[in-house]
Amino acid sequence: MQKWNNIFPKNTGVSSYIWIIFCLLPFLFIFRLSSAKEIIFGIVMTLLFFLFFRLSFISNSRFIYVWISLEIAISLIMTLLFGYIYFALFLAFFIGTIQHKGGFLSLYIVHLSTTIIAITIVLFTKNESLFPQLPFIIISVIGVVLLPFTIRYRQKEQRLEGKLESANQRISQLMVLEERERIARDLHDVLGHKLSLIGLKSDLAGKLVHAKPDAAANEIKDIRQTASTALNEVREMVSNMKGVRLEDEIIRVQQIIEAADMEFQLDGSTNLENTPLLVENVLSMCLKEAATNVVKHSQATWCRITIEQSQTEVTVRVEDNGKGIPDQIDTYQSHGLQGMRERLDFVNGSMELHSKNGTTLNLRVPNVIQHTKQEESI
Repeated sequence: MQKWNNIFPKNTGVSSYIWIIFCLLPFLFIFRLSSAKEIIFGIVMTLLFFLFFRLSFISNSRFIYVWISLEIAISLIMTLLFGYIYFALFLAFFIGTIQHKGGFLSLYIVHLSTTIIAITIVLFTKNESLFPQLPFIIISVIGVVLLPFTIRYRQKEQRLEGKLESANQRISQLMVLEERERIARDLHDVLGHKLSLIGLKSDLAGKLVHAKPDAAANEIKDIRQTASTALNEVREMVSNMKGVRLEDEIIRVQQIIEAADMEFQLDGSTNLENTPLLVENVLSMCLKEAATNVVKHSQATWCRITIEQSQTEVTVRVEDNGKGIPDQIDTYQSHGLQGMRERLDFVNGSMELHSKNGTTLNLRVPNVIQHTKQEESI
């Protein structure tokens, strides 16, 4: 079942303006007649056709075949009485949207047969009315033959692309979960034993501080050494994680934007001060996803990236002058935005999206100040 506002065919390779012309043309054919009754009859048939055509899109599968049968009948009447055959193209498009193979083939054969028979009858009985538009009739017949299969296979391709995109998103989510679990396991392996040891030695030092001060001092020394070892192991684990600096990612983003014939502009410094590599890596991944969305979906002519760093947070703003995001689309479920939000949640960040006169995406993460080595030694 399709939405009612999809009455005009999409992705057929033919401009929607041509379909609008096909909607207006029957009135031209009708008003060429001299009889008022014929004119009224033709207008009523045309309006009924578009009513049934709309009902075909919004009805469930039980009534679709009823509406399309009435449409075929009206198309035959318009062809036989007024020489207007172009309703057959609307029918050819809609038949291509039917997913059931048996229903598709049945309607395709019936529609093709009745259209050819009607055109043949009119050519022999009203040669003078159809002969001037013979080239268009040939094109229409070709459309009736090929258009249903074109639409059918294009929609099948779109469904497969949708499933592939959903599968890729699911894989991305699973990779994020797997990475979180790996980090949790590594942290547990690195810190679990040593933190337990620090707790036990702290209890022991507390018991020995009055009875055996020298032994307590040795325990405190071991605690300090254990904590230092744990800190070094955590640093080594983090340094081994694959991370991308923002200044490196900006170069790749600029190449992507400019390769799409868009103007690229960068405001602010990519050299973030006192920002952990993990946070900077998350910003880099989100920026890459945002730039990919701009290139694939925005149809923009320029893209501006602004980087701002304050004492409390780091903000990365991605702006374009494209078509924006339609209101009926759940923005956080499309174009990879859900994955971006999950990455930012992992580092207590946030995301804001505004779609007016283009799209503006704000990425914010807390500015975690790293302690210097001098501070850590105190």
